[in-house]
Amino acid sequence: MRVLVTGASGLIGSALVPALTAGGHEVVRLRRGSPVDGDLHWDPAAGTIDNLSGIDAVVHLAGVGIGEKRWTDSQKRSILDSRTIGTRLLSEAIAAAEPRPRALLSASAIGYYGDRGEEELTEEDGPGFDFQADVCVAWEAGTTSAEGAGVRTVHMRTGLVLASHGGVLKRMLLPFKLGLGGRVGSGDQFMSWISMEDTIGAMMHLLETDLSGPVNLTAPNPVTNAEFTRTLGKTVKRPTFLPTPLLPLKAVYGRELVETLLLSSLRVVGTRLADGGYRFRHPTLEAALRAVV
Repeated sequence: MRVLVTGASGLIGSALVPALTAGGHEVVRLRRGSPVDGDLHWDPAAGTIDNLSGIDAVVHLAGVGIGEKRWTDSQKRSILDSRTIGTRLLSEAIAAAEPRPRALLSASAIGYYGDRGEEELTEEDGPGFDFQADVCVAWEAGTTSAEGAGVRTVHMRTGLVLASHGGVLKRMLLPFKLGLGGRVGSGDQFMSWISMEDTIGAMMHLLETDLSGPVNLTAPNPVTNAEFTRTLGKTVKRPTFLPTPLLPLKAVYGRELVETLLLSSLRVVGTRLADGGYRFRHPTLEAALRAVV
């Protein structure tokens, strides 16, 4: 297949591109600025995008990192606009292409469900009511044009992706290796995670199946923050007695971001992925951490 990828230089995109190439697919990157030979160009802010005719499938991963900066009003707008404006433009271009791509795999996140405590959540559950949930709802709505044109569309609601070279785990590794890692808050909040290898494996699987609609990209065994802390400490062979101090984090990132991303409880399972025949390489947290740390 000729697969178009947005966000190809990001944490997930940079792992997906070589996997697609190794799988025999031709990768075309959708870039801002001057495209390299063979790639396509877009400018979501200006509303311009190259013709997508001849593309077989699209994997859309572009978006401003949600946990990189304090959630000021302007940063919140950047987070929302980077997802909704680009997704709508891409979706419209897919619908207008002749022939059209057969599939659109569009990124979303388990933040769609909001803080739900110990409740086990599947793709059948509705959205939450915080900022992250509102962003995900609007993000997914951006694919309407492609769906209306009959293009198979998947909303990939991804959990905490475990990778030692980026993302949340990279930030956690140094303090844990120094013996300074510990639970966050009570430690009772659930964390729904997935290894990078399974993230890429799931996306490859979704390209080749007929699944559509929301699909949770999370491993079968979500854990509490306390269990995550113990398992990571065991993996790096360091104690985890000291709780993570929240005041310094709130001073840097603000109360809303810290409480939403670190203290919210999301016990999400990927029933549709498993029912669709995907077999996890790392179904348990210990196996996942040993593979990536």
